[in-house]
Amino acid sequence: MPAVALQSLWSVTAPPGPQTAPLGASLNTQVLVIGAGYTGLSAALHLAEAGRDVAVLDSLEIGACASGLNGGQVIPGVKHDPDTLESLFGTSVGAQLIRTVAAGPDLVFELIARLGIACEVTRSGWIQPATSEAALAEQAQRVAQWQRRGAQVEMLSRAQVGQLTGSARYCGGLLDRRGGTVQPLAYVRGLAHAALRAGVRIFTYSPALKLTRAAAGFEVTTANGSIKAPLVIIATNAYTGALTGALTGALRRSIVRVPSFQVATRPLSAALRATILPGGQSASDTWRLLRYFRLDASGRFVLGARGTFAAAPTTRALRHHYRAVAEIYPQLAEVGFEYHWGGFVAMTQDHLPHLHELAPGLLTGLGYNGRGVAMATVMGRLLARRALGALPTDLGFPVTPLRAMPLHAFSGLGVRAMIQYLRLADAVSRSRR
Repeated sequence: MPAVALQSLWSVTAPPGPQTAPLGASLNTQVLVIGAGYTGLSAALHLAEAGRDVAVLDSLEIGACASGLNGGQVIPGVKHDPDTLESLFGTSVGAQLIRTVAAGPDLVFELIARLGIACEVTRSGWIQPATSEAALAEQAQRVAQWQRRGAQVEMLSRAQVGQLTGSARYCGGLLDRRGGTVQPLAYVRGLAHAALRAGVRIFTYSPALKLTRAAAGFEVTTANGSIKAPLVIIATNAYTGALTGALTGALRRSIVRVPSFQVATRPLSAALRATILPGGQSASDTWRLLRYFRLDASGRFVLGARGTFAAAPTTRALRHHYRAVAEIYPQLAEVGFEYHWGGFVAMTQDHLPHLHELAPGLLTGLGYNGRGVAMATVMGRLLARRALGALPTDLGFPVTPLRAMPLHAFSGLGVRAMIQYLRLADAVSRSRR
């Protein structure tokens, strides 16, 4: 089968990013951030606005990885429901954590408005369509828990979810009015522009190769330079690559990289566009291998799902995506696809994002489990607050020890097997509907 040409829709429609260059010298700074995605740039921006001298390193150009490749869905919360979080962390810490993660979309949309970021922003809500009555029953509990905490979340009947999505494939669902969408690459580039205006120095195509202790903190070396800083923030998430050092060796083994792939149609006609998500919401359904979908500003239908580890996937490998589009929206069965692209999601064993203090002055945040637009932006601010001296108990988010996953060396094989198993289980469930 022929390989599919890979190109991200977002790379074609985003405004240009800032002009940056590789690190070519040795320098000192107050805080060094490794990674110029949502986490790193949010941390750098908040630190610079607090008066700190900040430098950022990235191995590629800004937005080349997950922050510029994701689906652009701004979703509140984390995978676990509020009552579960309180059960895991206790009433006091759990309640603080719930407030922190629930406010993620507020932070994203506040930054966009305050900084004047042009990123096709909408805030019409996020829909979670239910694929079964069992999923609908779980959603009813989820909605009740959020409503007790004052959130604008509501249940949808079969007729209501059909009206909002334009699809007859779902038996109900929930609507979370706190959510929305952005053009993800435009958003991360906008954060970079804002960070530069605030005085941050950003060096691209400068992979951090080694981190060692120095006299007054740490030294990070690249191919053509080095940076010394008393505080270092590692913000590389699923793309923690060649960085080596005694303090960072277990970081890659604390998450599992899971592929996610997206396809985008050509711009739809006005008649077709009016039948699909007419209210401007985005959606992520409840299949074991969920499908997430939306329209972009030009009326292209964008759908994502679990992807392939292949560097150049074939049309056969993408048949699941094409079938999903036609299944959810039969009226799109004959519409052509213009863009195909993918990236990696960082999954954690407990399905929660993690904030770690690897050593005094060495911080990291990662593991957003598919909800990185809002959560990574929040994590950046949390890391900045800790770097500015906030006590861990005052962050509103737990600082936990770093724990590598058991048998991590076999995680790639496990992920491949699990994707195939869940895909088969979903196919069986769909055949019984």
